[in-house]
Amino acid sequence: MQEQFLQPCLAATELKSLLHSKPGNVIIIDVRNPDEFAAQHIPEAINIPLVELNTRIQEITPKEKIITVCAKGGGRSAEAAIFLDMKGYKGTTYLCGGTSGWYEDK
Repeated sequence: MQEQFLQPCLAATELKSLLHSKPGNVIIIDVRNPDEFAAQHIPEAINIPLVELNTRIQEITPKEKIITVCAKGGGRSAEAAIFLDMKGYKGTTYLCGGTSGWYEDK
């Protein structure tokens, strides 16, 4: 996939601010496998593995902002964000640094 539609990634501090200022208007989709998700994830995240995204897309309620996340950010999460954008979920981006970055940014 090409990154022609993708917005720049969102920093963990920006996501934390969004979750604080606009609760309910942000959805976080963790696209890692269930075992990775179970080991550690962002509390507000829902787990839809990248390989299941196409078949489970109806579970995603359009929000003001959709943030995809994986372990370190930029691989699976970027691919998921591009896919969702192409499916009409505008305002989708991925988390810079992924779950690792989220927990490093205290």
